[in-house]
Amino acid sequence: MTAGSHTKMLKQLSAKPAKLKKYEKFNVPKKRTTGVNLRPCKICGRIGGHIQAYGLHLCRQCFREKAKSLGFKKYR
Repeated sequence: MTAGSHTKMLKQLSAKPAKLKKYEKFNVPKKRTTGVNLRPCKICGRIGGHIQAYGLHLCRQCFREKAKSLGFKKYR
């Protein structure tokens, strides 16, 4: 069986409990407590170029689009 994500495989293996248990043991991603993947962008879900300051949690691209409406202004 081949699949792009582990959730698709879980659906396929739901009829085979023994294989499902083995698959979950070795292949399901574990919960993360630290790192880049922990805080994705609130708007688009990107994980790179993340701005956490002031509790924004936006990627840099979304921040550029929303900065003016949030009250930030561009300094030269």
